Amino acid sequence: MKALDRKLWRDLWILRGQGLAIALVVACGVATVVTTRVGYESLLASRADYYARYRFADVFAQLVRAPEALRGEIAAIPGVAAVETRVVAEVTLDVPGLPEPATGRLVSVPERHTPVLNDVYLRRGRWLEPGRRDEVIASEAFAEANGLAPGDRIGAVLDGRWQALRIVGIGLSPEYVYELLGTNLFPDNRRFGVLWMSRDALGPAFEMEGAFDDVALRLLPGASEEEVIARLDRLLERWGGLGAYGRDDQVSHRFLSDEIRQNRVFGTVLPAIFLGVAAFLLHIVLSRLVATQREQIAVLKAFGYRPARIGAHYLAFAGAWVALGSVCGVLLGLWWAAEINRLYGQFYRFPLLRYAPGASVIAIAVGVSALAAIGGAGSAVRRVLRLPAAEAMRPEAPARFRPGWLERSGAAARLPASVRMIWRNLARRPGRAALSVLGIALAVAILIVGRFFVDAIEYLGNVQFRLVQREDLTVLFHDPRPVRARYELAALPGVRRAEPFRVVAARLRHGHVERRIPVFGLEPGGELRRIIAADLAAVPVPPAGVVLTTKLAEILGVGPGDALTVEVLEGERPVRTVRVAALADELLGLSAYMSADALHRLLREDASLSGAFLRVDARAAPRVYAALKHMPAVAGATTRSAALQGFEDTLARSLGVFTTVLVTFAAVIAAAMVYNAARIALSERSRELASLRVLGFTRREVALLLLGEQALLTVAAIPLGFWIGYRLCAALAASYQWELFRMPLVVSERTFAFALLVVALAALASGLAVRLRLDRIDLVEVLKTRE
Repeated sequence: MKALDRKLWRDLWILRGQGLAIALVVACGVATVVTTRVGYESLLASRADYYARYRFADVFAQLVRAPEALRGEIAAIPGVAAVETRVVAEVTLDVPGLPEPATGRLVSVPERHTPVLNDVYLRRGRWLEPGRRDEVIASEAFAEANGLAPGDRIGAVLDGRWQALRIVGIGLSPEYVYELLGTNLFPDNRRFGVLWMSRDALGPAFEMEGAFDDVALRLLPGASEEEVIARLDRLLERWGGLGAYGRDDQVSHRFLSDEIRQNRVFGTVLPAIFLGVAAFLLHIVLSRLVATQREQIAVLKAFGYRPARIGAHYLAFAGAWVALGSVCGVLLGLWWAAEINRLYGQFYRFPLLRYAPGASVIAIAVGVSALAAIGGAGSAVRRVLRLPAAEAMRPEAPARFRPGWLERSGAAARLPASVRMIWRNLARRPGRAALSVLGIALAVAILIVGRFFVDAIEYLGNVQFRLVQREDLTVLFHDPRPVRARYELAALPGVRRAEPFRVVAARLRHGHVERRIPVFGLEPGGELRRIIAADLAAVPVPPAGVVLTTKLAEILGVGPGDALTVEVLEGERPVRTVRVAALADELLGLSAYMSADALHRLLREDASLSGAFLRVDARAAPRVYAALKHMPAVAGATTRSAALQGFEDTLARSLGVFTTVLVTFAAVIAAAMVYNAARIALSERSRELASLRVLGFTRREVALLLLGEQALLTVAAIPLGFWIGYRLCAALAASYQWELFRMPLVVSERTFAFALLVVALAALASGLAVRLRLDRIDLVEVLKTRE
């Protein structure tokens, strides 16, 4: 083994503590990149494969009723490649073991399994048997949530008639990768499921023989979606069309797309932050570490080693730690990515969720870390190699000292000698002190970023499910009902308050921008559903005009007082101009609210209701549920507790896994930074501290000088870290402003306290380790080194 190689192995062993800390920083950065990017690419590839294999449609439309003969006219629209007409109906289900009424969406499929748009992938069981009118295929999420299997039976109210349905298969469809009911934003798989039923059975049950109420289109490559939708709307208008829409507005696809976009943020912004911080820390640590070996470099040059050979030796020195960290990071990242993929499988229903980590992702992660390390070590080596050997072998010239403002003010004379020495040492190397402060501040900042998502999710859940949604139960009718339906619901035993609402599908338009969105008509003074402003104060329902959520107003480009075109997509399809009365600052979804009276006037109808919010006595809830199960007019009922559970199972649970690991990584990086800063300071000042010992300073006094300096740097870094962390959180919150979900900028006091605690513990542990090492310093050996 060559001499430099032996030196390399020896140095690696001597500096194993610092090397391990650097390797951990690299491993955390690489693991973050690998995990987030693999998760993003896996989801993207799984979606593309699923959509292609099972022919996911490009355009969708619902209507009241149209004859099957219209199918030919739809197929003749230029740009249409395939047409699928269906019967779709929502019914109340009685699921064994479920006290509340569930909602089932019955979707017609051919009696014999043939390839169609939005085809069904049969996971278990068999296809429907021709002639059997009671057989259905249940969606996998619904079946799993309720413990249903092929052969089980559930009850259903089909157009007012009770019927038992037999499950013969468990299936999936690209149309329902993410199953949602109505305007709900989170899945409730126990209380909502999709059931595929024979067209020959479903059509007669809803008096739709030879007719359809739902149509899906596949477009030719290059076809104009906008033009096809416009032509389709014109065709369906006389048949009660509710407005066609493209794939981008299909609920399941939109949620999945938002998840992929969110992953892209996770896969770019967060790794960029982690790797950026890790690269900076590596630069500081490696630069100072290599600088401490200045004399060894000079000796090597004096013995005739060429500068390139010495440079390669030190790059290998840094490369060994980076290689160790990269290997650990890749393995950790792949394991974590597999766990994340398994978690995705619980939320998004794919026949096969691909897990195919690409070599490019791993290469990028390792390459960026390696470049950071090489850059950190390379700049230090280059600086030292430029020195002549004779000059480098001499101790570095003492820093130029001149009295600072503390000495000039006379205050220094009142301070203990140890404090004055600490202050002078920092003051004569302000650049180095500033870099140390910045490094520790970044460690604090990354801890705050790691905990930020926990704060934001908790805040979001509290606002949505305690301030906005205050009802216990939401009941939705199949069709608008007369006002007396409110009193029928209020008369149910256990119902303490009932507040009706009216909701209509509408297209809101301002200029050339439009959104297809339901408009809610609420009762003024209602208690169970509130509209809130940015300061969380309740926004009163105005007697006229519409209240928009700020995100919707931003999309449409309107503000309070602006005129908005509201095109109702139901009934007589009136088109009205309505003023924006106020803005609401909700964090979930896009919403538009009006007073119920104003909405009735806009629709030119008598008072009616689409459903009601109920406050229910918890002890009487089972009886209320039992009554609702057998009310033919009821299309479904959802509970706030179930919605909250759905929220926790999706956002809180999925992001919770990310944040737990991110917080762990952030804590590791923070501890590694503080430990390395203390250890390098000891290496740099070992000769100076040994001299003080020889002059009569006690071990405690010497330790106080070193650790006091580190403590001062850490204290100075914490407020700076708080500020940097908050700004990084603000940047992340700004990038999480989707249509369906907005991340609030909320950083709690607990998060600041957590970051402070982790850094303080890391500093304390590092101080103890350095103190033990300081106590073991061989004074004679240290002092004779340079002579």
